[in-house]
Order: sequence, then C-alpha cells, then structure tokens
Amino acid sequence: MTDTPHSFPGVSYVKTPGRSAVSDNAPVEQTVSEVLAAVRERGDEAVREYAKKFDNSALDAFEVSNAERQDALDALDPQSRADTQFAIDNVRAFAEAQLTTILPLDVEPLPGVHMGHRVIPMERVGCYVPGGRYPLLSAPVMTIVPAKVAGVDEVIACLPPNAHPAMIAGCHLSGADRIFRIGGAQAIAAMAYGTETVPRSDKIVGPGNAFVNEAKRQVFGPIGIDQLAGPSEIFVLADSTGDAEMIATDMLAQAEHDVRTRVGLITTDVELAKAVDAEVARQLTGLSTAETAGTAWRDYGEIAVCEDEAAMIAYSDYIAAEHLQVHTADPHNLSQKLRNYGSLFIGELASVVYSDKCSGTNHTLPTMAAGRYTGGLWVGTYVKIATHQWLTAEGVKQVAPPAARQAATEGMEGHRRAAQMRLDRLQS
Repeated sequence: MTDTPHSFPGVSYVKTPGRSAVSDNAPVEQTVSEVLAAVRERGDEAVREYAKKFDNSALDAFEVSNAERQDALDALDPQSRADTQFAIDNVRAFAEAQLTTILPLDVEPLPGVHMGHRVIPMERVGCYVPGGRYPLLSAPVMTIVPAKVAGVDEVIACLPPNAHPAMIAGCHLSGADRIFRIGGAQAIAAMAYGTETVPRSDKIVGPGNAFVNEAKRQVFGPIGIDQLAGPSEIFVLADSTGDAEMIATDMLAQAEHDVRTRVGLITTDVELAKAVDAEVARQLTGLSTAETAGTAWRDYGEIAVCEDEAAMIAYSDYIAAEHLQVHTADPHNLSQKLRNYGSLFIGELASVVYSDKCSGTNHTLPTMAAGRYTGGLWVGTYVKIATHQWLTAEGVKQVAPPAARQAATEGMEGHRRAAQMRLDRLQS
C-alpha cells in the first residue's frame, strides 16, 4: 500500500494517520507458505490439521450437506431471508445488465482476414466467504451471484467452520453448487490445488484476512485470482456544502469493519475539516462498535485540506480509495473528473453502506491504491475473452508477404517459412 504523504502539492492536514499503512508481512508469508505446501502434499489431512490449529474445529466432513443447507435456511428468520433475497435480486439484475455489454466479436479488417473473440465462462470458480468480525450476510451474494450469471459451470464456496449459519444459507440462496466449512489459507490451498474432498478451481475470488490475501498471492499464476484486497477504505470528497454529521457517520460506518480500515476526508473547506474531526470524536462516544472504529480512526484516519478543486482531484486520484463518496455542490460534474477509485458514490444520498449490503453494485473492490489500474469484482471477472481468426486465400495474400519479410528481418527462418508456405502453395 502507498503511504499517505505528509506533503502533497496544495494539500495540508488537519489529521494524519497515526500508523503506517505498510506493515511487515514476512511472518504471514512464511506461515502461508507452510500451509500451502502441506495442503498441496497431504490434501484433506493437512486441511483437517490446520482447521483444528487455527479454527479449533474438528469436523468429520468439510462439505455442507443438503440437510445442513436446509437447516440453515430454516433457521434464517423470514425478514433476514427476504433481505438476503432482495440483495441477490439486485446484484443479479446489475450483473445481467453488465453481461449484455460483453459481446462476442467477428470482424474482417482486411479482405479475407476474419478475426473475433468469444466470451467463455470459466469451468469452476472458488469463492472465499469470510467469517470476519461480523456475519457479513452480503459476502456470499457478491461473489457467487455474478459467477452464476456469467455461466460458470460449478461454483464452490469456502467459509470458516465457525461461520454463522446464516452465511451457509446465504451461500445456498446465492447459488453455490458446493459449500465447504474450510477457512483461512488452508481454504485457498484446497481450492487452488484440490484435495480428496475439494475440487481444484480455475480462479479464486473473494476477500479475507491477511493470511487469505497472502495465500491468494502465492497461488496466483496457475490459478487465477480476482485481486489482492487489503483492509477496507473510505474517502469522502467535500466542499463547503458538506454535512459534517453525515460525513462522520459514513466514515465510522466503514471504520467498524476492521481496526486497520483506512478512513479519510479530502476537502477544500478548512471549517468543514475541523467540524468533521470534532463530529467523529462526538459520535465515537456513543457508537457500540467504537472499540474497532475508534482504533481505525486513530491509527489510519486522515483529514486533508486542499487549496482548490484541482488539488482535491489530484490528491484523490493519488489515494485511489476503495470507496469514494462525493459530497459537493455539483457531485456529478466533479465525478466526471475523477479517474482512480474502486467504486464511486455520487452525492450525499449515495452511501457506501447501500452498496455494501444490497443495492446491486459489487462490494468486492480494489484497495491499497489498486484502483489506479483495476476496477472491482464484476460479472466479467468470471469469463474469458478468447480471440480467434480464420483466413481465406485472399487473406493469405494480404498478410503473408509482410509477415514473411518481418520474420526474415528478425532472422527467424522458421517463422518466414511458415508465413511463405501458404502463399507459395496458393500461387502454384
């Protein structure tokens, strides 16, 4: 993660983070490396050992049976089930709309040269569903539903053995084909390499703790991953029209995720900056999750004051926040000038919490400034765009001569022969 600078052109600070966002990951790397090697070599036996060591779990069977799925559904109160279904419906509808924008292609850029691509769903995807500090009922919805919309043949889900039963119900309602009670790095290893019980996945998606994240990093290559997601982030862009109470409320809502949540306000108004700082302190005195949110605010919270809108935009694009809210007099106009973010929330009525839970856009988003080069999880994560071409005789006449000449210039005689052969045969 890029550290927030204590000096940036046109920016001063009312509050800076109390700790560096960059931490020593060496102990995590070593532990994860050992877990991956053990699971790859010994399969279920190693998974069982780590489940006992890390989760105090001694399950005889990892996979959730159909009867256990039904029990989890029966235990889900009617309102929670209705709310979960509401979220599923919205995420599905948005994913279906996105999928319509990913189209097959067939073109003929030169006479007789036909090119195109197919949109191919993956065969099997593994979704990691974190247990976390709270039972995040939206977590399975965000990873499993878009996979099913994309047409993935088999979607498996792994969640910690001690996860709330409602999480199992959420996996089932979202469409998971198989559900396993395996958490942590050992779950990533099982999905990446396969065991006697868990099938090998082509791609692994979903957020998790530092061990899950590191495991995804280490298995990447033969196995695809969505991204490396760190602790959650929220920044708010605001001018003098900003509402200090609302801004503080939204920042603390995200800060309660984790003690390492990165929380910030970027504003052009120093009075608003001071008011938000005071409002955060006031709200923390009455927030039931203040132990977590307050620690995040103390250690990673910041308030930056920019000399003008241009400096605010430049600093925001440097931060590339996971969640970026825009609370200005003309939020739609300002939003068009922003480039780097995970997901954008335009105007004060658009709170991150709606996307986190149920509005339809995905809450699995890039952190640690990765918004500079990628967006978040979406239906396109689960498909491959694979190109193809075919040529007629006329097409060979178009491309063979320059291809052969280029190969000859490069000294690649085999390439030159392959290019020239078809042309020679056609001419004879």
